[in-house]
Amino acid sequence: MAVEARQDARSGEWRRSGRARRVREGIVRVVLTACAYLSVLTTVGIVFVLIFETINFFRQVSVFEFLTSTTWTPTFTNPTFGIMVLICGTLLTTAIAAVVALPVGLGAAIYLSEYASAGLRRWLKPALEVLAGVPTIVYGFFALTFVTPLLRDTIFPGLPSFNALSAGLVMGVMIIPTVASVSEDALYAVPRSLREGAYALGATKRETATKVVVPAALSGIVASFVLGISRAVGETMIVAVAAGNRAQLTANPLESVQTMTAFIVQVASGETARGTLTYSTIFAVGMTLFLMTLLLNLLSYWFVRRYREVY
Repeated sequence: MAVEARQDARSGEWRRSGRARRVREGIVRVVLTACAYLSVLTTVGIVFVLIFETINFFRQVSVFEFLTSTTWTPTFTNPTFGIMVLICGTLLTTAIAAVVALPVGLGAAIYLSEYASAGLRRWLKPALEVLAGVPTIVYGFFALTFVTPLLRDTIFPGLPSFNALSAGLVMGVMIIPTVASVSEDALYAVPRSLREGAYALGATKRETATKVVVPAALSGIVASFVLGISRAVGETMIVAVAAGNRAQLTANPLESVQTMTAFIVQVASGETARGTLTYSTIFAVGMTLFLMTLLLNLLSYWFVRRYREVY
């Protein structure tokens, strides 16, 4: 009888603990589900606001003018709205940043994955990622007060204080950690057997890294490139501080330009009255910026799905 009582007590305790565990797991599941849906609903809300305000803007401005005009003067007495001017400035600074960040970031990733010792990798990778934690406003003033004077004194005499070159160079430094970290993770995930097979065939370390490991991790590397470029397209404070606010259609990196994000900062932080046409331009520009980054991410998603290697 005593044994049966102990067994009943033990089974009752197990049932209670099992119910408590199921309740805790249910609570955790609900919380995690709410977090997932909250992020989705936030994105939907942002897109809804952009669409609504952009429609109001295009009720007053021709879509044809918006997409084809080469003049951007929304704050003038006779305003014109040619978004190509801002797109040109954005692409110019992004291209400069990509020229700096993509090869340097990929080179750093290859070194960390294939050449650095385990001890060196443990501290070098976090040290590289510290750059990602520097506030972008600091990068902006660094470009304005150090990089621009340095370029003016050494290479480009007469370089204006605000120019696309210094902003793009510093922006490239800013996104190096993003490219390097994601690319290094992709390279490190390549199976060791591929490397050993290349060595067995007589390949050198350089040949193994460039002709075996990099092609095997190509989808992850391209994803890091697109992520870095998307970060550069959406960067605000560096271009707002260092590139200037002169909206002009130019491909000369030595001149001042205005990007889409810099214009949004200019209008949002100024004295433009809410509800005016000038104020509505920030939503049209924001929608254009959103569509550009969305296109980049869709391209990255397609490329990863198309060329992803599964080992």
